[in-house]
Formats: sequence, structure tokens, C-alpha cells
Amino acid sequence: MSPHVSASSSRTGRARPDLARSVRLLRAFGEEQSDPEHFYTVLGDDSVEQLGRWTSLEGARVLDVGGGKGYFAPSFARAGAHYVLLDPDASELDAAYAPDALAGRVGGDGQRLPFADDSVDVAYSSNALEHVPDPWRMADEMVRVTRPGGIVYLSYTLWWGPWGGHETSPWHYLGGRYAADRYARKHGRRPKNDFGSQMFALTAAAGLRWARRCDALDVVATIPRYHPWWAQWTLHVPVLREVTSWNLLIVGRKR
Repeated sequence: MSPHVSASSSRTGRARPDLARSVRLLRAFGEEQSDPEHFYTVLGDDSVEQLGRWTSLEGARVLDVGGGKGYFAPSFARAGAHYVLLDPDASELDAAYAPDALAGRVGGDGQRLPFADDSVDVAYSSNALEHVPDPWRMADEMVRVTRPGGIVYLSYTLWWGPWGGHETSPWHYLGGRYAADRYARKHGRRPKNDFGSQMFALTAAAGLRWARRCDALDVVATIPRYHPWWAQWTLHVPVLREVTSWNLLIVGRKR
């Protein structure tokens, strides 16, 4: 089983991701703080489009692990999915966005998912893994709760990429704790993504190793999530991929 599978091998034959898509996502990232509804709508719609390459979402039970306020709920609802939100932060769940689009809200730890084996059609996580102390346990849990033939969609921000430190970037290149302390001195408060407690350094190499060792999963794609198709080769070059890939997406089908 190779973890290096091109997205162009998708079964639906949808158009390959182009530069216009990458620019659209980059512009949306610039509005994450000022207009989160717009940002998450763009990213949620893009996730639905990506997932459509590997599975139908009509009637599917989708579990969003670490989904915060559930900003992705409307995108999945429009695709006909039954969207369930899980997050460990009760305040995030209480402030859920568009609750009418949610099939349910569950408080819980992604490292110990409160769901039965084989209970969801799609286990989805977007940019949450880098905030988990034991990320690969969470990844294993996502596989466990997915039914045979179901899809696991796991995406996370790479530490050595330009946005690896989140709001403390680019100072994370000098060390995560230094960057967080610098942020605190400048703003008079700790960053939301405080290194060592709310954010951890994850690499592409670690994700690819997990994909190789996960015997319960047939990996159908490992790609830089936001890149156009012609730039996805960067993920195949050790060291370079850690800086240029920005975000790793692993998609697998449970055996």
C-alpha cells in the first residue's frame, strides 16, 4: 500500500484542482479573523467538492472531529449529508453556527471518540490534528468509527509551512515557545493557539508514516490540500514538502 496516490485517480472524474481554486482559498484565509463565516463557507464547500471525488455524501452520516462551532455544517447539509459535530470545547458547541444544519452536537475528545465501531460513513477532520497532544491516536479513532467502505478525510497544517505557527507565524521558525511568548508580550495575552498546550508541531513525514502503517485503511490520496494539481509533486520530496506543502490531506477508504 502506497500513501502517495494522486488525486487525479479519483473515481468520479471531476476536474483537477487548478490555480484559480488555490487563489480563492488563499484569499479566504486572509478573511478568517474578520469574516469567519465567509472563510469557512469557502473551505467547507471545497471540502464537499473534494470528498465528491471518492464518495457520495447524499444521505451519508458525516462526523466532523474537532469542528469547533460547526461552520462546515451548511456545506455538508447542502450536499445531503447528516452532519454530526464533535468538539472538546463546550463553549464552541454552545455557540454553534447554523444549528439547523446540524444533525447533532457532541462534546468529546477526538483521541477517545464516543462513537461505536463502524458507525459513520465519513470521518472528517479539517485543521484540528495539530491541536491534539496525541494526533495519531485521534487518526486511529477516526478509522475505528468509520464503516467498512467509508471514507476518512484527515487534513492538518504542517508545522514548517508558512502558517505552521498560526497567529504566531512566522516567528515559529525560531521555536514554538519563543513565538508564543513573543505574541504574549506584544498583545498582552497568550495566543489562542499556544504552543505546547493548544498547538503542536506536526510534519508531513509523520502523517505519511501513519498512512503506511494503518492496516485498516486503503489510502486513496495524499496531497497538499490547497495546491493546484501541477504543484502536488512537492509532497514527494522529503524536507522540501515540509516547507512548501502547507497542509497535508490524507484520504483513505476503510477496509
